[in-house]
Amino acid sequence: MPVFDPKPILANLPNLPGVYRFLSTKEDVLYVGKAIDLKRRVSSYFQKNDQSPRIKLMLGQVADIQTTVVRSEAEALILENNLIKALAPRYNILFRDDKSYPYLMLSGHRYPRLAYYRGALDKQNQYFGPFPNGYAARESIQLLQRVFKLRTCEDSVFEHRTRPCLLFQIKRCSGPCVEQIPAEQYQQDVLNATQFLQGKANDLLTDLDAKMRIAAASWQFEEAAAYRDQIHALAKVQEKQFVSSNASETDADIVACVVENGLVCVNLVMIRGGRHVGDKSLFPAHGEGYDAQGALEAFLVQHYLDRNIPPVIVCNSSSDNVTLDELLSAQAGRKISIVSNPITERRVWLEMALKNAVLAIQQRLLSESTQLGRIEALQVALQLPDTAQRIECFDISHTMGEATVASCVVYDRLGMQPKEYRHYNIAGITAGDDYAAMRQVLTRRYGKIAQGEGMVPDVILIDGGKGQIGVAVEVIEEVGLQGALLVGVAKGESRKPGLEQLIVPSRNQTLQLPRDSAALHLVQTIRDEAHRFAITGHRARRGKARVASSLEEIEGIGAKRRQKLLSRFGGLQGVKAASVEDLCQVEGINQTLAEKIYQALH
Repeated sequence: MPVFDPKPILANLPNLPGVYRFLSTKEDVLYVGKAIDLKRRVSSYFQKNDQSPRIKLMLGQVADIQTTVVRSEAEALILENNLIKALAPRYNILFRDDKSYPYLMLSGHRYPRLAYYRGALDKQNQYFGPFPNGYAARESIQLLQRVFKLRTCEDSVFEHRTRPCLLFQIKRCSGPCVEQIPAEQYQQDVLNATQFLQGKANDLLTDLDAKMRIAAASWQFEEAAAYRDQIHALAKVQEKQFVSSNASETDADIVACVVENGLVCVNLVMIRGGRHVGDKSLFPAHGEGYDAQGALEAFLVQHYLDRNIPPVIVCNSSSDNVTLDELLSAQAGRKISIVSNPITERRVWLEMALKNAVLAIQQRLLSESTQLGRIEALQVALQLPDTAQRIECFDISHTMGEATVASCVVYDRLGMQPKEYRHYNIAGITAGDDYAAMRQVLTRRYGKIAQGEGMVPDVILIDGGKGQIGVAVEVIEEVGLQGALLVGVAKGESRKPGLEQLIVPSRNQTLQLPRDSAALHLVQTIRDEAHRFAITGHRARRGKARVASSLEEIEGIGAKRRQKLLSRFGGLQGVKAASVEDLCQVEGINQTLAEKIYQALH
């Protein structure tokens, strides 16, 4: 293989800002970087002799260099971030978020709804957050329900209530759906909740205390008692907050990056409305060889571009990247301060985040050592090579043959890989025929992989006995898949955990590992996850089928009318809750048809 000579490319690079990409012989992108001066930055890689082991390894694989010239360093920063997220180069550190972050939403309805929300933000509604995880957001909803009693029901349910729901009975909702509270008073509760979420709890307490005294002086004792209860509930909330803020910026993110024992961890702490709402530890992909400052800068760019940004970001490493401050400020439409040398309470927040990052690394190392022991035990038990680590497992789920779904879950890199899980809807087979379902899913998955469209696993686990594993053997031979070991996981006598048998057809072998075997525990974990994932997919498919079929069975309801009904009332439950008069409001539904729908659903 000829040695790559960068000189012709370097000679023609401009002294302009831009983005560069190092490519391998297979034209895979190895690394993406930005530069104020492309010629000087890219040339520096081939002029230095003291490069880190990671950079030396990467340069040994470079076969080509591509560049894109842009107008400014800010544009280079954005393009670099987009390319890293899109291409996931092997030598770029990459922070992945499983999902968009959750928010609290107050809808634009005349009686605003308090709700948990993920997704694109709509200007018609008010949003508070983001929160580090769903638990923190839902906990805040429960808190606001106790204090302000805002409704949480869907609009379709709200519009069709005729009597208060259970939340009203347990004093978690003020019952605006049936006018148990005047509209003006409900709006005041909404304003109070907004004030609290914006970190103005002390102002709110002062205001509520004044209103309580006025109501008591006017002998409005029930009203005064309601204010008293809100004050007590808010006081309890403040007592529980072990982190609070007296600073003028009551929204802040604390970002602590720690590199230890070869692992990079970023702990993100979110302060919202002066309240600590939770934290999240993030472990990036391809973090080997990065120091804390490099990893932190990568996180700030990847996390905050195209996302809501608090006015203050406190971090544990200084950055010379002034462009990032300017870019984030321009994106937010206000000044964003990145503070690397905090004082007073911010220093306390940062020290707490650093401790959490260190603890997260220790837990990850402990978990990885456990997982390493399990995979090594499985390698010994199944006589696998030391490099074997990718396991795919299949299961089938249905109810009396209805809505059959197959699941495929993946174990790789010492852990389950949920992003690689797949559901397969099974069709065109005899209802309840598990063998045919297994044949279909394996053919669909490994037919493509055998043609080079995916990664060949080291082990394929089949949840079932000799019948299912026999079908799997036939499919693997038919599609011509090479290199994977087929293993059936058969339930043992009395179907008790720990008595499973492992069937290896290629060796005509049946193994029963000890109940305390680390290898058996790994197999059980993967098998149980495949079972759980299959049931989840089956229930979702069955639910959709039943919703559609209950309306399909009504004469005169075709696909268009069914869609209009479901859209108008927010789902089947909303249609069931609708009166005949409400149903008549839907386009294409007359009185006779409305009565027929009502009778069919009740």
